[in-house]
Amino acid sequence: MQRHDRLLTELRRSGAVRVSDLARDLGVSELTIRRDIAALAARNLVHRVHGGATLPAPIRSLPARRTAFTVGMVVPSLDFYWPPIVAGARAAGAALGVNVQLRGSSYDPEEDRRQIGRLVDAGQVQGLLLAPSLDGDDADRMISWITRLPVPVILVERQPRRWAGGPRQIEWVRSDHGLGLEIAVHHLYEQGHRRIGLRLSGGSPTSAYLLQGWHRACADLGIADDAVNVPLRGLSAVVVHSDPQAIVLAQNAADQGIRVPDDLAIVSYDDEVAHLAEPALTAIRPPKNHVGRLAVELMVSRLLDGDKRPAQGVLVAPELVVRQSSLSRRVRA
Repeated sequence: MQRHDRLLTELRRSGAVRVSDLARDLGVSELTIRRDIAALAARNLVHRVHGGATLPAPIRSLPARRTAFTVGMVVPSLDFYWPPIVAGARAAGAALGVNVQLRGSSYDPEEDRRQIGRLVDAGQVQGLLLAPSLDGDDADRMISWITRLPVPVILVERQPRRWAGGPRQIEWVRSDHGLGLEIAVHHLYEQGHRRIGLRLSGGSPTSAYLLQGWHRACADLGIADDAVNVPLRGLSAVVVHSDPQAIVLAQNAADQGIRVPDDLAIVSYDDEVAHLAEPALTAIRPPKNHVGRLAVELMVSRLLDGDKRPAQGVLVAPELVVRQSSLSRRVRA
């Protein structure tokens, strides 16, 4: 069936697919896509996860034998952004015989410590996948505390600001958000835009990485980099973090008589609900599923090899998903 072939092609390309995206791209209902996924899962060609599917096979670089590890995972939210990461971790865990014990926190350092402590105190986990709050003055204290935990730790979508002393060096896997922002700016530049702005979410741990990528991209292209969180008037394009803020901005622009994309091109960062906007928003999609899978892969490697393997930090590149909100008249014609 042609839909099955399309689904499998996209899955091999990106490692994960979402029901909503496939239904929109193929012009069918989400129920039809769910049935397709169920049929392919019955043939062991895909692995069903909430909202989509992932590849069923273990990552090839890992040992072929199954393990019997239990790994704790603490994430700051169980809804927006994090479900695909958790799904990726669980898919890799299922393929490798790793039991992933999930706990949700709340972007609060003390709650992070409580949830992590409960997993460690239970004595049932051999490793931890953590996404703690690393903002403000508490960041270094949190990292120092983590280095002294009795089991190996891999940070997920987090990275220490500097080398941390302690019994062991912390490893990490995260999306290369700075690169994602560079991709967005270069895309808008290629559409003919020179007056590009950036809107950041206050308090988000992603914002610092996005700002770094913004300055790099503007320097590479020779455009001004001072249009951060400024009014829309005077801009021809803007990159917005994240999807809800981008959708609100598009609605506010319409209220002001600013047409998207004719008067203002928009690229959203996250691609959780960007396709629901009118017009649908071009977005940078962080490789969330892959981040979860790679975190489990790295942990299994650490548990099998012990201290023989050097500490690693892994950056995974996001991708650009082009939709109507950023295309110039020339491209749309």
